Amino acid sequence: MAYAPTGRRPRPWLMLGLGTAAQTAGTVFMTTPAFLIPLLHTERGLSLAQAGTLASAPTLGIVLTLIAWGALADRIGERWVITAGLALTAAATALAMLVSGFVGVGVALVLGGMAAGSPNSASGRLVMGWFARDRRGLAMGIRQMAQPLGTTIAALTVPTAASHGLVWALAVPLVLTVGCAIACAIGIVDPPRTRLVADGRRERPPNPYRASSFLWRIHAVSALLVVPQFLLAVFGLVWLMTDQGWTELAAGVLIGVSQFIGGLGRIAVGVFSDRVGSRVRPLRWVSVAAVAAMLALAGLDAVHSGLAAVLVIFATAISVADNGLAFTSVAEVAGPYWAGRALGTQNTGQFLTAAAVGPLFGALIATVGYPLSFLTAAIAPAVATPLIPAVDDERDLA
Repeated sequence: MAYAPTGRRPRPWLMLGLGTAAQTAGTVFMTTPAFLIPLLHTERGLSLAQAGTLASAPTLGIVLTLIAWGALADRIGERWVITAGLALTAAATALAMLVSGFVGVGVALVLGGMAAGSPNSASGRLVMGWFARDRRGLAMGIRQMAQPLGTTIAALTVPTAASHGLVWALAVPLVLTVGCAIACAIGIVDPPRTRLVADGRRERPPNPYRASSFLWRIHAVSALLVVPQFLLAVFGLVWLMTDQGWTELAAGVLIGVSQFIGGLGRIAVGVFSDRVGSRVRPLRWVSVAAVAAMLALAGLDAVHSGLAAVLVIFATAISVADNGLAFTSVAEVAGPYWAGRALGTQNTGQFLTAAAVGPLFGALIATVGYPLSFLTAAIAPAVATPLIPAVDDERDLA
């Protein structure tokens, strides 16, 4: 494998670390509003549906730009795309700290989400470019740990910071995005993407979406599996506080621990997929487990069992375990000239679904309560399971 045109010798594990850090910082920004729901609902007087809408505002923004960021990474590389995206996310966070009112904060959060699409598309592409197939499950499992890790950081820091006001809460993602933008600008080396055919000419693979329905099916499955994941991420904290009687600090710690365990689960299933030589078989098992976990959570909450709070740890871990498998599969099949756009499309479907989870399930919870809402969320992975392809696509172009 040739090194990047910069002439600097890359270190794959350093690239993985920077890509993961970039995604983590972006995730902290994306998830911070969810941990402001108690503040917005009880102290600012917003309805649960309004607070859920603000929590989903960054997600609404990110779906507008994910494919564009991916296309830009396909064209110019990952280093400056990630750096620019994090810098713009920091600027939007600063704007949210300066404005006031539901609309003003909402607009700033949407703008920040638009910028935060950069590390989502480009950092995964960066990691895929520096790891061979038999180690990508592990590498992408680590990289995909960024989302639960970022959520953990937000869960452990934002509720406490929010007790001092909105500005202090937003200072958490501001500091992280600024620091990671600087680190990525200095340390990232773009991976080579040129493939040579027998006569030495450059090969540009065709559009992978035209060859089979594999990528579209994985996109659809991933979007459906987002429903239980974001339901627990957005409303888990307020559920523990209002339905289970937990304190804000204890609830934040439990959600943080749940997300961290989920991140470790992503690594575990990634390593397992390397061992069995398949991404879709473990993906199917995770999908089935998500159905069982949400049904069990609904049942325990309906009978007011204290075990529901314990089960949420496992339900959260299961609900986030699929991302690395699907992400790796998409990048492998898309190849070096389409990975950015394919990963952008993958995340767009997920975040479109996630953007709807906040307001829709906020209204549903207010109407029918948490047990029936958990039961409703189990429908999504039940529909996703039969859509998962029976075998992996063997056109590994990455």
